[in-house]
This record gives sequence, C-alpha cells and structure tokens, in this order.
Amino acid sequence: MTVRTRFAPSPTGYLHVGGARTALFSWLHARKHGGQFVLRIEDTDLERSTAESVNAILEGMTWLGLEYNEGPFYQTHRFDRYNEVIDQLLEKGLAYRCDCSRERLEKLREEQMARKEKPRYDGFCRHREIDPGHPHVVRFHNPDEGVVEFDDLVRGRISVANTELDDLIIRRSDGTPTYNLTVVVDDADMNITQVIRGDDHINNTPRQINLLNALGLKVPEYAHLPMILGDDGARLSKRHGAVSVMQYMEEGFLPEALLNYLVRLGWSHGDQEIFSLDEMVELFDLAEVNRAPSAFNTEKLLWINQHYLKSDDPKRIARLLSPHLGKLDIDPTEGPDLVQVVEAQRERASTLVELARISAFYYRDFDTFEPKAAKKALKEAALEPLALVRARLAELSEWNREDIHEVIDSAVKTLEVGFGKVAMPVRVAVTGGAPSPDLDLTMEMIGQAACLRRIDKAIDYIQKLS
Repeated sequence: MTVRTRFAPSPTGYLHVGGARTALFSWLHARKHGGQFVLRIEDTDLERSTAESVNAILEGMTWLGLEYNEGPFYQTHRFDRYNEVIDQLLEKGLAYRCDCSRERLEKLREEQMARKEKPRYDGFCRHREIDPGHPHVVRFHNPDEGVVEFDDLVRGRISVANTELDDLIIRRSDGTPTYNLTVVVDDADMNITQVIRGDDHINNTPRQINLLNALGLKVPEYAHLPMILGDDGARLSKRHGAVSVMQYMEEGFLPEALLNYLVRLGWSHGDQEIFSLDEMVELFDLAEVNRAPSAFNTEKLLWINQHYLKSDDPKRIARLLSPHLGKLDIDPTEGPDLVQVVEAQRERASTLVELARISAFYYRDFDTFEPKAAKKALKEAALEPLALVRARLAELSEWNREDIHEVIDSAVKTLEVGFGKVAMPVRVAVTGGAPSPDLDLTMEMIGQAACLRRIDKAIDYIQKLS
C-alpha cells in the first residue's frame, strides 16, 4: 500500500513551530517511502476559523518548501459526507440522539467529581426515543467493555479500557460535526496510512479507533510526537516570542535553517547537526523519534541559521537580504553590489535582519557614531591621521582597494605610528563603528565621495569634543 500522510492544521491562528515540525515529519515520512503528503484544513470550528489563518498556514508551508501532493482539502466543504456517516451510525444503533440539558450534565459532572470518579457521560439517552426535530446532539455509542490497543510508532504499545471513554458528541446541536468524527472520516476517505501528530491528540486516538471499527474502516498507524518546550521548560506558547513560522521569516531566518532545527527537535542521527533536505529524507525514521519533550533553544537556531548564511549561494542570500534592506529605506541598487556586500559581511551576522542592519553603512551615511567605538578611536590624537589620510584619499584618481591601502600605509610611515593608530579611527569614521571586513575593501565598496564626507564628519566630531 502506498504510504500516505497528512498535515491537518486548524485555521484558528498562525502556523506555529509545533505544527511546522508535525508537517515536516509527515512530509519526510511520505517522501522517504515514495508516498504522498496531503494537506487538510480542519476548519469545522466556524467561530474561530478565519481566512487569514488559512492564508498564514499556506504561506508558512510555501515558505518552508513543504509541497503537498493533494489538497488543501477543507472540512467545511465535506459536511454532507460527515452527515451521511453520522446517519449510517444512527441507523445501525451505533449512535444516538441526546437532549440532556446543560444543567443535567453539569450536575452529573459535579456528582462524579464528588465521588472522585472520572467525569463522563452516563449514557442516559442511549435508549430514549428523541424527536429528530427537537434540539439535540448526536453521540457515538462507545463500547462498554474491552480495551483499545494500538502500537504507537513513537511511544510503543498503548492500551486504554473502554470504561475510561464516554459517548462522545459527533454532531453538535447546530448540526455541525465534531473533530473526532470528521478526522476519522477524512483519514479513511483519503487513505491515510500513518497519522503523525502531536501528543496532545493521544487521548483522542482510542475514541477514533472505536469509531473506525464501528464503521468497518481500516485503522491507520499512529505516531504521537512529544511536545516542544520553551527555553524555560514550559510548553512552547506565544509568550516565548517568535513561535509563528512567518515571524521567523520576518526576523531574517532561512527556511532551510528552521527545517534543519525542527528536524532535530525530537529526532537525531548520531551527533550530526546539519542536514540537507535530501539527507533528512534519507535518514529520518519515526522509530528513532524521542519520546521525551524537546526544548526549543533560540541560540541553537541562530547558530544553524548563521551556518546557512555563511555557506549558501551569496546570490540567493542577496535576493533574500534585499527586502530587509528595503525595510530600512535602503535601495540596494544605489550603492555597492549586494552580492559583494553579502560576501563581505555574512560571517558577522546570524540573521538576514542583522545582516541588513550591519550593512546599512555601505548605502547611506549614519547619524551618529557607535558610542564605544567613538570613545576608543575618535580622540584628539586621531585628528592628524584622519586629516592626512583624508587629504591623500582626495588626490586618488582611481578608487580601488590597492591604492586605498597604499594611502593608509604611507600615512603610517609618515606619522611613524602603529598601523592601528591610523586604521582604527579611519574605520570608525567611514563605518560609524559597524562590523566590517578589511578596511581597504570596505572603503572601496563605500565609495570615494562618501568616505571623504564621513572622515570630515569624524574630524568635526573630535573638534567639538576638544
């Protein structure tokens, strides 16, 4: 049988990193086994589901490059199919109508809690005749005896007694089907062979298996992934900062870096840290997924992102960097070649946002000097070196790094001082104190007019301090 996995997010918010990891693991399993990956939008929560959230999910999948073979399928387009299945269950006596009031259910729950029993519906309406035209819900008649057992691909053998399960609602009073019913019908209709999802769904699995058995449908294999914890050990949530996939894009992370990081949250292959997408497909195995929760480490993600910034094609990095410069009101065509800037600067940044920030001085003058750098380099003793270098730079008819280097070297010899006494104030003068590569290369990229203008600004800065 062809392997078929699915990613089935609920569009009640953005695509978060937990969902992205589930999608990645499902995608990898399908690709490894020559199978198919299906995207399904579980939008039956009509009050909370929004088109904006659907778009955020689709954008996140596209940015990560997790292409799906089929879909997206929307559950709200399949209500007729769900109601058909519910009616079949009613006809076979495997489901029943229930008109218990909220007050009765609350009282039942209070009494069970007082007796220290697990709260569950008592089957009061199982054998009552309820008018279909009267307001009601439909409940699945869960077996009273026996045990539900399944071999979880991550957690191993799991057994749950049917006495622990109650008659769950499969159709609400407004006529809409509920999650546990729709997911069962969809997984069966879409021939899903492995259901890979977060372990917050593990309590639903026995109920869904009972529904599948009642309908005479094949039970897929299940793999429940461990939760992701924040840096503080609590379950990853909004308060931990950037948990939206698209927020990571906004903050200048590369999609391959995020995928590389996510694949290591709960899975490993020896001590290997960096994986290409092809390596992930080749090596990934659900049987090797760790059962214990994984801790999200932002510093580790930054390290991986920097690796990809340094090793990827500089032309691609330049394309990705351009919009981040645009957010700083910089037009990268009005200055040095952006690919050259990337090659000069990328080892000094962990994200595209940081790379844009530390590269801004190539394209525009800065308002102020970095305080620590200015305090150290722009002192009265720097006036003479700056003035001498400025005069000799102005005489250059060709602006290239070789001639620039010669000017700085000649100033060092003329003044009979160490190289740093000249180069340091010049570097701070032309960069403002931003991280930069070799000084002659930096100045060549900045341009003659801008360098002279900035040295004048540094001289004026020092004179005002004197």
